[in-house]
Amino acid sequence: MKKIFVLLLICALIEPASAQRWIPKFVRKMLFEKDSSKHASFALLPVLSSAPETGLEIGGSGLYSFYTDTLTPGQRVSNIFAYGTITTKGQNRLNLSTNYWTPQNKYHITAGINYINFPFDFYGIGNNTNKADADRLGQKRLRLTLTGEKRIGSNIYVGFVAGGFHYAFDDKVTDGIYETDPSIEGRIGGTTIYLGPSFIFDNRNNNTYTTKGLIFNASFQALKGIGRNSSYNGGFFDIEYAQFFSLAKRLVLGVNAQSQNLTGSQSPFYFLPAMGNDEIMRGYYNGRFRDRNLLVAQTELRYRLSDRIGIVGFVGTGEVFKDSFSFVQLKPNYGGGMRYFFDIEKGLSIRADYGVGQQRPGESRQSGFYVGLGEAF
Repeated sequence: MKKIFVLLLICALIEPASAQRWIPKFVRKMLFEKDSSKHASFALLPVLSSAPETGLEIGGSGLYSFYTDTLTPGQRVSNIFAYGTITTKGQNRLNLSTNYWTPQNKYHITAGINYINFPFDFYGIGNNTNKADADRLGQKRLRLTLTGEKRIGSNIYVGFVAGGFHYAFDDKVTDGIYETDPSIEGRIGGTTIYLGPSFIFDNRNNNTYTTKGLIFNASFQALKGIGRNSSYNGGFFDIEYAQFFSLAKRLVLGVNAQSQNLTGSQSPFYFLPAMGNDEIMRGYYNGRFRDRNLLVAQTELRYRLSDRIGIVGFVGTGEVFKDSFSFVQLKPNYGGGMRYFFDIEKGLSIRADYGVGQQRPGESRQSGFYVGLGEAF
């Protein structure tokens, strides 16, 4: 993945006439040719990695972006995103989702289906888990999601969130923390459906590369376990805020905060908010720290070196907790990255970020490298 991104940067910096001699036509059109006509665009990003637990993993992702209305100023960009990989040991990850804005942004609809048959490391529950307790779990998960919001004011949307999950786990390490820790609930997995209200305030000038404006998104999921393996009844609050400030012609400051809270008397471990992903708290292994509540925040400085190339720097902090938040338990993260804008008109980019996190006693400093499509927030 690193080599792929470096290749794109080299291609962008060399003289276009020279590039045209050896870059295939469909790649030139997809990644290097400018188009201000508001036509649809398509981008591919290959995936290639390996690990002892999975063997070789190969696949790719694709992003199809388009406008449902090319005449209305400020029309949001809609997209269809697909992702799929397979490993030599029989695991796979599949995802198909859409983010759809109707003409004049009157309605906003998202939908997705995601299937994972993939192992992960489970470290226990809490804000101070130990790397030595890593317990390899096999995971099968099917997730369906649907949201719909209607605009009721110039920048206000109200609607619903709905969907369902099915989880199944297989403990690969006998006598590990997954088996021996009595506080872990929901080891078998189970099936759960949810439904609840949502609220959005959104006055951003662009939903793919924002230079000014803010978005506030709040939702509540009323969760109901179904079937003999799941008796969970509770809820999940998710609140997120992001705001952007144009400091200069090519310089943008973004701030972002998110709160997630699990309600109800039970705490199935697979529903607990987890810290770390490619969007926020970059540098932490997703799920290394998980508990009933999560509070995280970050700020990112974005600078466009040219229409095609951008750089970013970011800092953040956050924690997970069971009952009470503590400032002394906040974990740091910081890092930087580069952007290649393959669709200048829509502000769509391929991004590569390197994030650094906490160094716990007796462990190496946590870090992670991420390659993806679109901005982190």
